[in-house]
Amino acid sequence: MKKKLISLINSETFIGYCFILPNLIGFLLFISIPVVASLLLSFTTWDLFSPPKFVWFKNFIDVFGFHILPDFRFSTLSDYIIFWNYLRPNDFEFWYYLYNTLFFMVGIPLGMIGSLFMAIVMNRSLRGIMFFRTIYFLPSISSIVAVALLWRWIYNPDYGLLNTMLAYVGIQGPAWLNHPVWAKISLVLMGLWSGVGGYNMLLYLAALQGIPLHLYEAAEIDGANPWQKFVHITIPMLSPTTFFIFIMSVIGAFQGGFQSAYLMTRGGPGGATTTIEYYIYNNAFVWFYMGKASALAWFLFLIILLVTMFNWKYGGKKVQYQYI
Repeated sequence: MKKKLISLINSETFIGYCFILPNLIGFLLFISIPVVASLLLSFTTWDLFSPPKFVWFKNFIDVFGFHILPDFRFSTLSDYIIFWNYLRPNDFEFWYYLYNTLFFMVGIPLGMIGSLFMAIVMNRSLRGIMFFRTIYFLPSISSIVAVALLWRWIYNPDYGLLNTMLAYVGIQGPAWLNHPVWAKISLVLMGLWSGVGGYNMLLYLAALQGIPLHLYEAAEIDGANPWQKFVHITIPMLSPTTFFIFIMSVIGAFQGGFQSAYLMTRGGPGGATTTIEYYIYNNAFVWFYMGKASALAWFLFLIILLVTMFNWKYGGKKVQYQYI
């Protein structure tokens, strides 16, 4: 028995389990247990101060359900036709904040195009290129508080850099963070500035450096111009990286939006920059509706899961792996 125990301790399997044990414990304590607790809380009402009370699916119905206005009556065929005019969501705010979250996703293709352009520019053997790569990468690792302070000054309607530059050409700049539409656009622009030169650029840069040079040499012999080489070689060879970046960007967009909105606008004006993540935060830590916040979190998980599965099923068909 003692020999078996010593043999087990000295085995590679036991040593491997010892190395991963801290991660397994951390995963169990800080991810698995909170996830299960969140699922259970989604069926309760709990304000952190009183014991949880099971309400089963009430939180989900209150958030995602619809109701018919009381003055509606079915009497004629036309009533059925205009039925949708009398249908109202139980939680209108949720659907508005979901729209805000989807609106911010317009920055995804813009950011991917910008990151690809930056990667192409940085993929050159020039003196000091490492310095410029570092400079362009800095915004993505800078403190979000510092970035927010910088952009609050840029967007200031009285003395901000942006409105000052517009005034020089005779344009009256808007109150960027105080208008519902401009506030959304302002946060998208700030996100692009922070992310274009970030990790997506590094992924594209690594992918560009992995493209075999003989493909370009063969195309050049065939008389292909730079644009043709970019379209028929670079883009297809980058498709796995592009697909990965798109998937991760969509997931991040659904889960994000809290930090920039909290620091720049506090979710305003009128909830115009409040995202689903911000709404979950408000329900959990401002209004102490822990059950509703948990239900929202699980619905967000379901959205992300379905969107990701759809992207993998249909988007993956256009990815070319034959040269990888």
